[in-house]
Amino acid sequence: MTSISDTVLVSTDTLTVQTRAGHVLVEPISVTLHAGQNLTILGETGSGKSLLAQAIIGALPSELMTMGRILIENQALNARQLRAYWGRRMVMLPQEPSRSLDPTMTIAHQVWESCHFVAKHSAANSRTLAQDKLAALGLGNFAHYYPHQLSGGMAQRASFAVTMAGGAYIVIADEPTKGLDEANKRAVIALLQQVAKDGGTLLTITHDIDVAKVLSAGSSDRVMVMKKGKLLEQGIGAQVLERPTSDYAKQLMAAAPHRWQAQDKTRTEASPLLEVRDLTLARGKRVLFNQLNLTLRPSEVLGVVGGSGIGKSSFGDALCGLLIPASGSIDWQQRPKAHQVLKLYQDPPAAFAPHVPLQTLLDDVIRKHNLDASRVPSLLAALKLDKAILSRNALNVSGGELQRVAILRALLFEPVLLFADEVTSRLDPITQKETLDLLIAQCQAQHCTLVLVSHDHDVLRHYCHQLIDLEALAA
Repeated sequence: MTSISDTVLVSTDTLTVQTRAGHVLVEPISVTLHAGQNLTILGETGSGKSLLAQAIIGALPSELMTMGRILIENQALNARQLRAYWGRRMVMLPQEPSRSLDPTMTIAHQVWESCHFVAKHSAANSRTLAQDKLAALGLGNFAHYYPHQLSGGMAQRASFAVTMAGGAYIVIADEPTKGLDEANKRAVIALLQQVAKDGGTLLTITHDIDVAKVLSAGSSDRVMVMKKGKLLEQGIGAQVLERPTSDYAKQLMAAAPHRWQAQDKTRTEASPLLEVRDLTLARGKRVLFNQLNLTLRPSEVLGVVGGSGIGKSSFGDALCGLLIPASGSIDWQQRPKAHQVLKLYQDPPAAFAPHVPLQTLLDDVIRKHNLDASRVPSLLAALKLDKAILSRNALNVSGGELQRVAILRALLFEPVLLFADEVTSRLDPITQKETLDLLIAQCQAQHCTLVLVSHDHDVLRHYCHQLIDLEALAA
């Protein structure tokens, strides 16, 4: 069990985040983080969790500002002083690896740079350390891969290795386990736990109640619950997770997928939409899986599971015609138009121009493809999105909000097949179920086949007519 120190590493006093025009996004919050302590923040997407973390580390977007006081190691630091802390003393693990990894460098070289230039190890020692850190995260055999050659989960772990290699002891982790299978989730959690054990402090933002339980198991570890910019409750981890007092926290703890009520999943007897015969996929010389056979019908929901890097996203690429099979075939009963087979990406920033308002991006798609713009308001409401969010760009909304905008955009196309790649990994359990219920209802109303990728077997068992585990077909 981690022991807490009297040393205060981070403290805030009535910290508020607001726009330059004075609109409050995060209401006053006071937090104290001691050496040896973990703090985990739970809450729905868009509740202000990431904004609070960005304010503490000094990385808020330029159009936002803070009120109140922030002390790092009992010092009020200006922007220049705070940046001097980044890397060696303080880091924030990014939610989106696509925003943090250099596409022109191998992951081994990126970890090497952190070891050598940030942690100041020798060049030779840094090479050994880089390989060891990647191996600890199951990436030893992929050290010389570039980011674009990695799956989403692998990129997440690579980003973790690069960020942590500088030796920082004040760590803010924003959804550090999203998109990871259980084995790699445990590996990342173990490394996060080591921060407090080594005398540092860890602030974790997560939607995963199980992650929160593990990281708040110590007698001094704390949990906060936020909603719509407000702190609803905070306290010792076990107390908040097992005996919450606020209505929202009670709903959140009760909304775990294994507690979802079973639903009817009668399989349609319609003619097949497509048949997959003896499908083998490869990336370069590496075979991902062999001899997949299945039949998909309209309105059906197929679940796909398997470890990180096993080929789940590549299967989606093959269905969308973006990857030629190494062998085997995908035979459509009637080949759909290109825009009727769509992929919802695991990392939504990869699917949006970063500096253009979301409304403009939606308008461009609607105009180019003659889509029905009248459906936008009802989809916004069903996805729990405020219309005002469309005035912002992809860099200035949460990952969960951006994923729901991506779902909205895809549904406007009235697709025949939709490949949803970990689309709710950024959502809290309540919003996750609401979003999947809507997505599946809309797909069935449009007779659209849905392929749902997830590491959560409970989610897939709840929704899917059939389930394939690519691990059983691994090369």
